[in-house]
Parts: sequence; C-alpha cells; structure tokens
Amino acid sequence: MVDPTRWFHSTPLQAQAVARAASSAGEASGRNERPNSPSSVVVPIRSIGPGQIDRIEAHLLELDAHDRYLRFGYAANDEQIRRYVAQLNFERDELFGIFNRRLELIAMAHLAFSLDPKYTSCAEFGVSVSKAARGRGYGGRLFERAVMHARNEGVQMLFIHALSENTAMLKIARRAGAVIERDGSESEAHLRLPPADFDSRVTEMVNEQVAITDYHLKAQAKQFWGFLSVLQDIRRGVREARERVRG
Repeated sequence: MVDPTRWFHSTPLQAQAVARAASSAGEASGRNERPNSPSSVVVPIRSIGPGQIDRIEAHLLELDAHDRYLRFGYAANDEQIRRYVAQLNFERDELFGIFNRRLELIAMAHLAFSLDPKYTSCAEFGVSVSKAARGRGYGGRLFERAVMHARNEGVQMLFIHALSENTAMLKIARRAGAVIERDGSESEAHLRLPPADFDSRVTEMVNEQVAITDYHLKAQAKQFWGFLSVLQDIRRGVREARERVRG
C-alpha cells in the first residue's frame, strides 16, 4: 500500500476514475451501496490519536521487509517509517486501530483525506496487520470502519492504491464492489460511497463507544495483572528470605 500521506495530488488513474464515476453514478451507487461484511463477530475498532503514536510506530516497525513493501509501495527502512509516523496529521486524517489484550496495536488503518481542492470529496485507505494477527479478517473490518467514517464525513469516492501483488488488499476492495485498474506493477481501486444517513451515523457512534469501552477494560485488566505480578514477586522474596533465615 502506497504511503497515504502523499494524498491527494491525484494520479492519472485517480483523475480518470473520478470522471468515470461521476458520469455513471447512478449505475455504480446501486451496485456499491454497502461493502460486504466478513463476519458477524464484533471486532472493537477505535479511532487512535497522538496519544498512541508510540504504539503506531512499534506496530509499523514490527512489519518485515515484504510487509513494508506491500504497505508503503517500497521497502521502507526504520528511519522512513519513523518519518512517516512523525508526519501523520491527526487533525486532518483519521486512524483506526485494533488492540490485543496487552494493548499492543496489531492492526491499523489510515484514512487520508484529499489535499487537492479539486478532490475534497475523496479519500485514500491504507492498512497494515501484524503477521501474528493475520487470517482473522482484520483488514476487511478496518476497511468497513473506514468506509463508515468516510461516508459520514461526506466522502464520495474512496481510493486504494496498492501494488498489484497485494492480492489481500485488492480482494477486500473487490468484495466491496470497487473498480480495480492495473497500471504495470500498481493497481488503483476506487469505490463510490453512498451518502451518510441516520443508520451510518448512529452505527459509527455505537462502534466507537464499544471500542473505547473494550480498550479501557483491557487497560484495567493489564493493570490488575501487573499488580498481581508485583505482589507475587514480593511474596516470593519474603518466602525466600524466610527460608534463608531458617537455613
């Protein structure tokens, strides 16, 4: 996935896609009204901000060379990833994350809004999933979450710029009904979004609240188990001290 921070000085493929979608909006909107849901299982996905920047960096640095190549479109080194993280604009764009019980960020999405005044109703989606968390549909869930937020923010066209070999990302886009065009080693997918409605706004609010509650519960559990670990270390030290005295 090419770095979304470059958005949105449009590529020729993107400009052509906007023009074609605008001329065939009626046909496309009926076909692409809702992305397909991978599963009925609830996966808490929350918006993430500057307070999670260390976890964002740790997650991206954990990606191996091939995963970095697919995510950014080039084999990003550690310094390039740190620069990408430092340049994230949390006021303009939206980032979403999935956390495990240790509060490690195991999957994240970047919804980058257009910088070009000609394409203010456009945004681009980028995603990464830790290797240990693959095969659970997290990429698709993050895509659904990003689509929901994009709709509610007035986005009409969502783009995914990916390497053609990134079959997992292109599969997510294709399932959602996106139009995919190839240009050599790269592919451009564009999905026309329906306008926001009462359901989309309420659903996003509920999903965000569920995710925040889930995160706080995991944080409390982590703190509790950390306290127990310290308590066990103290008891172990006391017990060993008694045994030495008795000896």
